[in-house]
Amino acid sequence: MNNPLLQEKGLPVFESIKASHIEPAIDHLLSENRNAVESLLKTTKDYNWDNLLQKFEDMDDKLNQAWSPASHLHSVADSDDLRAAYNACLPKLSDYSTEMGQNEGLFHAYETIANSDAYNSLNIAQQKIIKNALRDFRLSGIDLDDEAKSRYKIIQKKLSKLQTKFEENLLDATHAWKKLITNKDELAGLPDSAIALAAQAAKNDDKEGWLFTLDFPSYMPIMQYADNAELRKEVYTTYVTRAAKGDWDNSDVMLELLKYRTEKAKLLGFESYAHYSLATKMAEDPKEVMSFLNDLAERTQGYAKKEFEELNLYAKETASVDELDAWDVAYYSEKLRQNKFDISQEVLRPYFPANQVIEGLFAITNKLYGVTIKQRDGVQVWHKDVMFFDIFEADGSNNEKVRGSFYLDLYARQHKRGGAWMDECIVRKKSSSTMQDPVAYLTCNFTPPIGDKPALLTHDEVTTLFHEFGHGLHHMMTRVDYSGVSGINGVPWDAVELPSQFMENWCWEKEALDLFARHIDTGEALSEDLFEKMTRARTFQAGMQMVRQLEFSLFDFRLHLEFATNDSLNIQDLLNEVRQQVAVVKAPEFNRFQHSFSHIFAGGYAAGYYSYKWAEVLSADAFSKFEEKGIFDKITGSEFLQTILEQGGSREPMDLFVEFRGRKPSIEPLLRHSGITA
Repeated sequence: MNNPLLQEKGLPVFESIKASHIEPAIDHLLSENRNAVESLLKTTKDYNWDNLLQKFEDMDDKLNQAWSPASHLHSVADSDDLRAAYNACLPKLSDYSTEMGQNEGLFHAYETIANSDAYNSLNIAQQKIIKNALRDFRLSGIDLDDEAKSRYKIIQKKLSKLQTKFEENLLDATHAWKKLITNKDELAGLPDSAIALAAQAAKNDDKEGWLFTLDFPSYMPIMQYADNAELRKEVYTTYVTRAAKGDWDNSDVMLELLKYRTEKAKLLGFESYAHYSLATKMAEDPKEVMSFLNDLAERTQGYAKKEFEELNLYAKETASVDELDAWDVAYYSEKLRQNKFDISQEVLRPYFPANQVIEGLFAITNKLYGVTIKQRDGVQVWHKDVMFFDIFEADGSNNEKVRGSFYLDLYARQHKRGGAWMDECIVRKKSSSTMQDPVAYLTCNFTPPIGDKPALLTHDEVTTLFHEFGHGLHHMMTRVDYSGVSGINGVPWDAVELPSQFMENWCWEKEALDLFARHIDTGEALSEDLFEKMTRARTFQAGMQMVRQLEFSLFDFRLHLEFATNDSLNIQDLLNEVRQQVAVVKAPEFNRFQHSFSHIFAGGYAAGYYSYKWAEVLSADAFSKFEEKGIFDKITGSEFLQTILEQGGSREPMDLFVEFRGRKPSIEPLLRHSGITA
């Protein structure tokens, strides 16, 4: 019982957690939970929320609080020991989840409460948890016969293992490649920030010269700025073939995932995994999703083609390039952007020191929702760069009360998976007389500080931070007292991106930028001239970006839809077909993007990547109300807080949106923000 993962309350004690603690803690809790469920179902009479369902909520929460830090460490501080412990627990957790989902007694208890007179006296959140649970019992195979239930259990275990394998292959393949450059002439075109980062990486690796990796802050400057086309080609080729060969080849993993996902869906009576996926989303059926994506593609493709023609013409006229290769596109796009708008990410970088951006983010949040955010020292973390913050609200008598808290881990490093994400550490939950405040992990992979200077972020990185913080606010600002629908829990996947994409809008407003965009050396605010250039460049190649996202969305959805009727479907052929339909930039034959598409093969976006565009319609339209009323209008901010952020998953997202906006969503604000008109 000295296991730090089994502590009753408080934040994880990261400095004390060892890989050897993980499996014993999970074993203990799974055994304890199984015994408790069996005992409760045997001894409880007249099932109700307090004597049964609240106890299940408490058990689930205790298990989640042990698994959350273990799972998080696997993502941000991976090691052989951690990986082994994590993988040892996956099948155990999968078995437990399946057992609970197929427990007849438990299902009967939920049904009994749902059909009782007492159900009507429960609040909306409690009723929603019961509705969701009854749906999830069916999605876990409660109606299957014993043989099919057994098969479902096997499938779930396989899927859990395969998704982890995909992510680990990608992490290992990404971090296995390094390129040391010793001739500075090869770095021509690269900005000083990228050269300094590469020099620091080489020094940290006890090398002379400049060391480049496939981490995004190292990879992207080469693609955008390196004059050396052969260097761009080498880095691009390596990047788009990650996890596509050798020891870390994801080819078989993808096929196995599709096979088991399809089998699971059909076992449960769905036509395909795409149909199964939509059972928990806003979209009604695959036809609605495909219609939405194809409509967007139709509206956007003409713009994308014109943009690409402009880029080709520019490359031909300025550099005599007859045909752009894939590794040329970002490079000449950056040249064209600078030529048209006289602006680049590097010009803006000095205005965004990380500490100022964080302060600005907090100031904007204060203006919108009336909360203050303060750093707390003395909290145990997993890396020296990680910070911890508390969100405070006034309680009406000028006293400050904690609303939620979060860890902030900003920078790319070895043994940390790529991308940016928010995850739950602790969920808001009321039990007896105490309230458990929510805690989030906010994780990014930004350009780290160089030497003793603060990290300078690109505007893209600033936008990413605001995006993840939007997710964090959804988790931390909830007023729901039951973990099953608290924060992001119970929110349909195609609505969960609404608060995150919504927050990005303040990165494009002068009134907001003036709160934090100040030059690191002069302290000067972003000038009107620079801001105007930024704004004009905002929709630069927006059509090309849109069709790229639609390519990913259509590929994902069609893959999970069509595999059901064609299990010999060739993943590469389908991707090529989708590209033929919507892409304007021709991908080289060797491109194996799908092998690193962790959103759908390792994350929660399988047959759901369309959610980004679906929710972007909601977020653009929600922000249009602030455009009408004022971007810091307190009444509108309070309305968004109360109708969207505080409600968690307790109500249907379309009902909440209509309550906030006064009508159903319109696609027009998204098209307008993208510079696309009818």
